[in-house]
Amino acid sequence: MRIAVGADHAGYILKAEIVAVLGYEGHEVIDLGTFGPEPVDYPDYAKSVGKAVISDEADRGILLCGSGVGAAIAANKLKGIRAALCHDCYSAHQSVEHDNANVLCLGPRIIGPELAMDLIHTWINAKFCGEERYLRRLAKIDDIEMMEG
Repeated sequence: MRIAVGADHAGYILKAEIVAVLGYEGHEVIDLGTFGPEPVDYPDYAKSVGKAVISDEADRGILLCGSGVGAAIAANKLKGIRAALCHDCYSAHQSVEHDNANVLCLGPRIIGPELAMDLIHTWINAKFCGEERYLRRLAKIDDIEMMEG
C-alpha cells in the first residue's frame, strides 16, 4: 500500500518509527515531514497528506499532531478526505469498514508507539464493506462537501 505520512513537531519522533516499520513491512511510504522538533503548523502537513491521497499519489494517509484533533479537523476540510481520529482498535477498523476513511489521525501525546502501530495495522488491513446504507451515508457526506456557505 502507498501511504503518505505527515506530522507536526509533536509527532515527528513517532512518525519516524511509523515510516521505518511500514517501509520494512513493504509499504511504499511517502514521508512528508516534519523532520525535527522546531514548532510547525499541523494544517500544513494535513494539507500535504490530504493532497497526496486526493491525487492518488497515496492510497491512504496518516497524520500525527499532539492530540490528533487538529490534524483531523484540518484534513477534513479537503474535499474527498475522510480523516478519522482513532485511539482504539474498534474505531480504527470501523472508520474504514463503514465510513471509508482514507486518512488516519493519531495523537502521540495521547497514545504510545505500540498502540499507534496496532491502530495503524488494524486500519491498513480494514476494507470498506460497501453496503448500501454506508454508500448512502457517504453520498450524503459528498453532498455536504458540495455546499457553499
